[in-house]
Amino acid sequence: MQTTFPTTLPQRIATTAAKLEIRNIVKVFNSSKQPKLAVDHVSLELAPNEFSCIVGPSGCGKSTLLSIAAGLIKATSGQILVDGIPVPGPGADRGMVFQHYTLFPWLSVANNVAFGLKLKKMPKAEQKAQVAHYLEIVGLSGSANAYPKELSGGMKQRVAIARALANEPEVLLMDEPFGALDSQTKEQLQSFFHDLWEKTHITVLMITHDVEEAIFLSQRVYVMDRSGKMRETVDIGLPQRRELDMKLTPEFLAYKKAIIHMLR
Repeated sequence: MQTTFPTTLPQRIATTAAKLEIRNIVKVFNSSKQPKLAVDHVSLELAPNEFSCIVGPSGCGKSTLLSIAAGLIKATSGQILVDGIPVPGPGADRGMVFQHYTLFPWLSVANNVAFGLKLKKMPKAEQKAQVAHYLEIVGLSGSANAYPKELSGGMKQRVAIARALANEPEVLLMDEPFGALDSQTKEQLQSFFHDLWEKTHITVLMITHDVEEAIFLSQRVYVMDRSGKMRETVDIGLPQRRELDMKLTPEFLAYKKAIIHMLR
């Protein structure tokens, strides 16, 4: 099925946003041979409504750090706080979008989006309205009764985004969400998601290998190195309104060159 993207988004999308703090996180994986330090005293802070990306080489601890922030992995030491309150594990205040869609193949698009709402025991009429609202937001109202096998990669990822947003988290955590897509669909989805963030202004922390993607989407880029440390923080001073052609401007290319040198 061909990937299509909504040309407009609803003007009013009700969301809340929270401050996310990652304080001095250390993660050591113990193995039969020797302990492996995956994340080494990493701290960062996202203001409400901020969109930040973490970049770094494979194996630098990016995904581990994001999983700790989501409550899926316990840190060896350090704290995750949402609006100043320590969070010991997973919670509805944090939504998660993975690279590989994680849709339930036996459920329709609508039922995939409704999955978390059913766990929360939301009344059925409210569930239906909430699902319809977020499918409209991601441009998939016409695919509510389709199944994941009938969708393109870009459409599957938009279902995953709708499912995460339907639970109305205060922080959205994204692990290489566009990494499995072809380059054209990837750029289209980047543009779509930036428009969506402009409407919702939810707090977003995303990890990616793609330096261009990080610069295009975020207000701040965090650069990790192979040792699991946070090496640099780069504030992105581009206009808030981003178009794909911006990737060709001297300002954009200067950020790209600087971050690539940091990664090297």
